[in-house]
Amino acid sequence: MGNAVVIKGTTYGFSVFIDEQADFTTICTELGEKFRESSKFFGDARMAISFDGKPLDDGQQRKLLDIIAENSEVHIVCVIEHNTETEEMHRRSLEEKLQALEGTTGQFYKGNLRSGQVLETETSIIIIGDVNQGATITSKSNIIVLGSLLGNVYAGAGGNQNAFVMALELDPVQIRIADTIARAPDKAGKMLWKREKEKPKEPKIAFRSGENIFIEPVSRTVLNDIKL
Repeated sequence: MGNAVVIKGTTYGFSVFIDEQADFTTICTELGEKFRESSKFFGDARMAISFDGKPLDDGQQRKLLDIIAENSEVHIVCVIEHNTETEEMHRRSLEEKLQALEGTTGQFYKGNLRSGQVLETETSIIIIGDVNQGATITSKSNIIVLGSLLGNVYAGAGGNQNAFVMALELDPVQIRIADTIARAPDKAGKMLWKREKEKPKEPKIAFRSGENIFIEPVSRTVLNDIKL
């Protein structure tokens, strides 16, 4: 096997050095062979990658990324454009990309949460069922309940102030988004979060604005304002 392509791995990614004198066909062949031979070692890790040495245009980079995908289980989540092989650069780039992905990916949970049950997740979550009083949901991102949400809910647990909570019936005992906490109206009727007067049950969304948590009916206008 030639040395047109040299791969160096770190904990967080790969640095692929490409011989400036090598033709692109040779580069493609070698890259595929090396990733195929190392596929068991790399596994299905999520990694950052940088291409150094021979300059590549966007089309060539995409071609090489396709070759890596075809010859290994590695998931390349970001390409580092800087000519550096430092592990710290790979770590920062990977963490930033994964954090961005976290807000747009999620998981499902089917079933009702009873009093005393706690559900925690690193990503957004869609619950198909009811969350009863005494149950608690915590997510670093968004929470959607296709049912009644009557318990405690904590969205944006990692500090994401743009996180939201949505439910077909939204009437939690306590709601928290990032560092803002609110509780249901007390017996005297004092409103501890801002929302409209009681209306027939309808899908609602809770979001943070300033220092308050607002609860509003779901509408196209509100959905367009959501920041993922």
